[in-house]
Amino acid sequence: MGPVRVAAVQFAAGLDVPGNLAACLRMVDRAAAEGARVIVLPEFCNRLSWYEDRESARRHACTPDGPFLTAVSARAAAHRAYVKANVTLAGAGGRVTVSSLLYGPDGALLGRSDKLTLMGAEGDHLDPGTAAGPVVPTRYGRLGMYACMEGVTSDVPRDLAVRGAQVLLNSLNSFATDEADLHIPVRAAENRVWVVAANKVGPLLPAALLPAIAERLGVPPDLLDGAGESQIVAPDGTVVAKGPRTGEAVVVADIDPSLADRKTRPDGTDLFAARRPRLYAPIVAPPRPRTAPPGAAKADAAVVRSPGLVRRAALAGAELIVLPELAFGAEADPGRVVAELAGALDGTTAHAVTTVRDGAAHAAILVNADGLAGRQLQLHAAARHSAWATEYGDEVGVFTLPWGRLALVAGDDALYPEVFRLAAIADADAVAVPFTPAEDWETALGLPERAAENRLNVVASGPDGGLILALPADFTLWTAWAGPFEGRISHPLVTRATEPVTVAAVHPAQAVNRLVSKNTDLVGGRPAHAVAALAADAPSGAPR
Repeated sequence: MGPVRVAAVQFAAGLDVPGNLAACLRMVDRAAAEGARVIVLPEFCNRLSWYEDRESARRHACTPDGPFLTAVSARAAAHRAYVKANVTLAGAGGRVTVSSLLYGPDGALLGRSDKLTLMGAEGDHLDPGTAAGPVVPTRYGRLGMYACMEGVTSDVPRDLAVRGAQVLLNSLNSFATDEADLHIPVRAAENRVWVVAANKVGPLLPAALLPAIAERLGVPPDLLDGAGESQIVAPDGTVVAKGPRTGEAVVVADIDPSLADRKTRPDGTDLFAARRPRLYAPIVAPPRPRTAPPGAAKADAAVVRSPGLVRRAALAGAELIVLPELAFGAEADPGRVVAELAGALDGTTAHAVTTVRDGAAHAAILVNADGLAGRQLQLHAAARHSAWATEYGDEVGVFTLPWGRLALVAGDDALYPEVFRLAAIADADAVAVPFTPAEDWETALGLPERAAENRLNVVASGPDGGLILALPADFTLWTAWAGPFEGRISHPLVTRATEPVTVAAVHPAQAVNRLVSKNTDLVGGRPAHAVAALAADAPSGAPR
């Protein structure tokens, strides 16, 4: 296995199925002419994903041996290329799925992955997948497939990466600009894999219905077009090639799939060997509705650079104050740290968070004016603390504060999407993260995605600053927004902590609303039944 040229192609697809097929074949030809050996087409490339009823959806769906897929298969064989198509597919028992199909250089069907998480109105007339999609070994690496909404949360891409995928092929049908900015590239960085993502352009709704829908939502009609920006992302989160916001495009790059086998952070931590699958069991358990009541509408949070600034933040009205990890030094006595923080908070109702070396553990601590109010051991081994941190926590705790429910994430636990997923499942409203980032993606992509995909307010503090990520009230698609819609659907409000003390509001009550669209719950709708690899046995030698 060596370097290979891959392509993500973007184009429009309407109600004219023969015309859509012609577009697919034309774009495959263009990609092959540029030397691509792996070619990814957008989601719903057979027809607009809008149907009057289930019968209509089934009538317009492809069949495995029908003319649409037969032609795609033949074109893959003609170019001796791997081609991933995504279509609605009619199956047994009246089922119609959103299916990603990988055809090999001989035209044979090598793998099928049915979309597990349907987006909004898709669920009215289409059926979700029932099992995990395959990881397909090829001459150009191990390929995994997913589609659009499956990449707006971490579960499905993570499951594929844990099972050994080196290149993830994502087909999209999205007008959300946060796909290209956040949800696509983060899946590469957090999993240390390549991502090849192909999105649509042009109207995603029937032209006759578009004006009425746009008016009802208060959305400019052009923002309901496919958002384009198809892209190829390297395992460090770098976008190596990207298409335009509008118009057809073939996006190509030469990649080395073997780079995805390097899961090591700059400090030497193997991010996959250090996973704690046994702790992730709640992620693969049947989802339950949130039971905790909503928190306060607003709470002020602060990121501070050093312990001497804690009182200043508290007197400024901050209810949650987050310092960097080990803010008092790695050798500081935990009891002294608690006492100093409690003194700084005297006469206020604020809580402060940092980490300490607690015996053989690295622990996040929650302190108020009365002293220690909570403690969370780091869950994952980190090479940079290996000289003294040999004990680890066994669960993610949630602490009830006057304004809401808070989880603590200690240090390098911030690198693991599973940790924030567990916090959301435990009905946290906010997460405090004292950490030390080592790579750009951790703050540019990682933490914003943890807030977005779990509907969590996140307050993170590092030695050089941090982030306050607040949940917006405008969130659920297909309901009218109070403010102008600018293209982002699932993205937090970002305040970058560039000053010694940065204070901004978070919105605990907004953590209750997890519906990104009709019937699509980011947390309660996770495909727990099909991501068993997330909680499978860890490699030998890793902490259990």
